[in-house]
Amino acid sequence: QVQLTESGGGLVQTGGSLRLSCANSLGTSTSDNRAWFRRAPGKGREFVAGIGWKDGSTYYRASVKGRFTVSRDNARNTVYLQMNDLKPEDTARYYCAGDTNDRPVAREEAAYSYWGQGTQVTVSS
Repeated sequence: QVQLTESGGGLVQTGGSLRLSCANSLGTSTSDNRAWFRRAPGKGREFVAGIGWKDGSTYYRASVKGRFTVSRDNARNTVYLQMNDLKPEDTARYYCAGDTNDRPVAREEAAYSYWGQGTQVTVSS
């Protein structure tokens, strides 16, 4: 089974960096695509970045491309989100999710069958 746990959130100033981690805290291995979503206050959850399990292909929403990098460590079954040049509009709770279906990385929330509890990222201006 899978239980995702996110870590690495915090408070940073504009232009700062954070690295989020998403680990399967049960230690079991999966071969699922993983994605990062975020939810800002008063808004819906939106796709941020995703990575394919088979080929490591990566996908980003336009507003974070060039600033965020998603990567994975298969041996540790952990996915990372390196966030640079953070902006106040990046403030949100960030969630990691897994898709158990064999298909390209999806941007839709409904495609993901398991989720972590999230980690808060706050960027001050």
